[in-house]
Amino acid sequence: MSKIFGSPESALAGLLFDGMTIMSGGFGLSGNPESLIPEIRRSGVKNLTVISNNAGADGFGLWMLLETRQVGKMIASYVGDNKLFEQQYLSGELELELNPQGTLAERIRAGGAGIPAFFTPTGVGTVVAEGKPVEEFEGRPYVRETWLRADLAIIKAWKSDTAGNLVYRRAARNFNPNMATAAKVTVVEVEEIVEAGSLDPEAIHTPGIYVDRIIKSTINEKRVEKPTTRKREAA
Repeated sequence: MSKIFGSPESALAGLLFDGMTIMSGGFGLSGNPESLIPEIRRSGVKNLTVISNNAGADGFGLWMLLETRQVGKMIASYVGDNKLFEQQYLSGELELELNPQGTLAERIRAGGAGIPAFFTPTGVGTVVAEGKPVEEFEGRPYVRETWLRADLAIIKAWKSDTAGNLVYRRAARNFNPNMATAAKVTVVEVEEIVEAGSLDPEAIHTPGIYVDRIIKSTINEKRVEKPTTRKREAA
């Protein structure tokens, strides 16, 4: 069966349900599944647990699901610069599981690799380690962290062939490759779809075996979250 679907709606058909866990790729606003998030919003599915580096920015990304109160819990690394997230968390509407960024990435990678737990020194002696086993290795304490897996991963890539082999571009690579391996179903939006066998095998970042459904992205805004400019120096 073809992995290519004609729209975000058709690609997500039959996959969404209340209370599910969704991994959403991206770092800041780079590599966000811009076309798939609005369709999840339109579906009205609620009480979602969302695993993502961050919760989007005002008016964009996962912010769209926060606005409609569809997210019940966020498992994230960075929650700054999102006033709506702050309001919902402080009011008790939204549950938050905060992770050091490297720990979040490794928990997702472990989920894809079938590793249920691992030890890391990051977070020992802080609130991150509260309620978690701590063991000593070679004289240093390590906290035990567990894998992360999801019902659905929504990710964004630059290019895909019809078999689902993916290539990411620059910073948009971020959490997307790991998330593609750690969910029961992976839906990817791409900017370009080419025929199977036309991609350089050495350039493929995510093998097609991890990809279930593909759409050509309908939104490619690629916003810059915090543009920084400087005056051009005189010649």
